[in-house]
Amino acid sequence: MLTRFYIEEHVKNALQEDLTFGDITTDYLTDEEDIMSCELNTRTDGIFCGREVFETVFRLLSDKVKVTFYVKDGDEIKRGQKLADITGPARYVLTGERTALNYIQRMSGIATETNKYKRAIGEYKAKIVDTRKNTPGFRAFEKYSVKAGGGSLHRFNLSDCAMIKDNHIKYAGSLTNAVNRLKQNISHAHKIEVECDTLAQVKEALDCKVDIIMLDNMSLTEMREAVKLINGKAVVEASGNVNLNTVCDIASTGVDIISSSAIVAKAPTLDLGLDAV
Repeated sequence: MLTRFYIEEHVKNALQEDLTFGDITTDYLTDEEDIMSCELNTRTDGIFCGREVFETVFRLLSDKVKVTFYVKDGDEIKRGQKLADITGPARYVLTGERTALNYIQRMSGIATETNKYKRAIGEYKAKIVDTRKNTPGFRAFEKYSVKAGGGSLHRFNLSDCAMIKDNHIKYAGSLTNAVNRLKQNISHAHKIEVECDTLAQVKEALDCKVDIIMLDNMSLTEMREAVKLINGKAVVEASGNVNLNTVCDIASTGVDIISSSAIVAKAPTLDLGLDAV
């Protein structure tokens, strides 16, 4: 999902934002031939993510910086564990430190939070997925991190799937009008999802033969009734009031998908550090 050229372009922009006219601290503090060795360590438990992005930061600064990793994306890591060794010109190690950590702390935090939700679901069939409540410009990295944490992905962007929400229904006049207008215009390759607040809307969506029905902010009782009503005729997604305390109960209703912005938007960064040897 994260191609090399996409990573490189993003990292170049991040480094340009940080460097602009140079690193005045490091440039005047170090000599070109100075060599520095560091360890990448974790100060907390979690799921690691962002290895290639971390490596790219230093590779773009200097091919003389060598990074040796002992973990891969998706690996469980423990507090105090050494994740990588970094050796090379001190100037470039110090310049790239913050940018490299910014990426992997954010990505590992999302992977860790996603994994908590996946574990909380337990043996139920429901998949935990992300939403479009992403950080502008960082969506691909956040989605990659969700996958690394064991989650699944919702649509990538607005052209990926037609999703009819409450405001679309109000604009079109009815759920049926909205679906019919879409079916007249979208590609045969696109699926249609409808957000339903009531069981009456679920029945209407079924009559329209949509592909995915989202149960938005429904009670557990309503969700169970909706799952029985749908009976495999559409993919069932649950959304709203999803947190670590509620996700297992929601999964127990028989839904196929549980979408939550919390796994990205509320994920804390993971405490990782680059420590000089």
